[in-house]
Amino acid sequence: MEPEKSIALRPRFEVESNNSVAQILERAKTLKSELKSDYQIKIIDEHLYFYFSKEKRKYYSPFLHLELEANEDKTTIKGLFGPEQLLWTLFMFLHFIVAGLFLVFAMMAYTHWSLKQSVVLDFGIMGIMVFFWFSLYFMARLNRERGVPQMHELEILMYKVLE
Repeated sequence: MEPEKSIALRPRFEVESNNSVAQILERAKTLKSELKSDYQIKIIDEHLYFYFSKEKRKYYSPFLHLELEANEDKTTIKGLFGPEQLLWTLFMFLHFIVAGLFLVFAMMAYTHWSLKQSVVLDFGIMGIMVFFWFSLYFMARLNRERGVPQMHELEILMYKVLE
């Protein structure tokens, strides 16, 4: 997987393994105790979550979520790299605030236009909100780029679990 070339902020992928779901979960439990100092592995039903330990975690550190699906002779693993949940929640909150302000000033601009009043301030603030949208997106891209080496570490850990 090459997250550097992906445009998505939360890259997804899918791989197949010849091992059964039970074998993969057992391997994950084994690695969970072996690698406790470097990684946190959470196992919930047929979902695996890989995190960095508190000592190695940065604000831009990614996590990896794997969903295991049993097929006839193979296991399909659907993966998702994501940012720290608190950071993702903050970014989504900021996006909703910016979108809300944009819509409020768009309605105000329409009202001022229909009343034949000046709309310069309304369009100016709408332009600033568009600038903030792009700024938030590029900040998220920058954080993801900083986390790419750790994404590769999590990917290597994933393949250790799948072998």
